[in-house]
Amino acid sequence: MIKILALILTIGGMIALILGVLGIFGNNFTQLNAWALAILGGVFFIAGVSMLKYRKDEPAA
Repeated sequence: MIKILALILTIGGMIALILGVLGIFGNNFTQLNAWALAILGGVFFIAGVSMLKYRKDEPAA
């Protein structure tokens, strides 16, 4: 369960980070603020990667 959440956070963070960086450099594909999208994408990406790296899934009892 934790690995599924971590994978979702990582992929979502990558998408938000890419869209945010593209928006900062001129091609804003969304109506959202590019800086906010880049910062949130970075936070979600780092959180997802660290969860994948350090958390262990326990088998269901």
